[in-house]
Amino acid sequence: MEKMKKLPDAEFDIMKIVWANKPPITTTEIMKQLGSERDWKIQTLVSLMLRLTERGFLRSEKNGKERTYFPLINREDYLKFETENFMKQFHDNSFLNLATTLYDDEALTDKDIDELLKWAKERRG
Repeated sequence: MEKMKKLPDAEFDIMKIVWANKPPITTTEIMKQLGSERDWKIQTLVSLMLRLTERGFLRSEKNGKERTYFPLINREDYLKFETENFMKQFHDNSFLNLATTLYDDEALTDKDIDELLKWAKERRG
């Protein structure tokens, strides 16, 4: 895959199911797990699965009458990609800007500060 791209919400919902299951997974299994969360027809899901395959997120194999799908991008890599984009776009790549946004008008507790300091020290190595 050339460069990872942001997934639309519908495709991300599908990938969350793919990642939560041991590969391979079928469209039938995905439809069951989507349940009432999305009111899709099977054709809609098949179209979205094809799009995910074309974008390099999934690989598919034909097994009898049904296709099976395997993730090509793991969940952690995608979440890291999304988080980096979020930090750049909304917080000028600054953790301090993010923390200020999250805790603006709310006092941080001593416990919160201790946990943040501990986390930061562990990351510095």
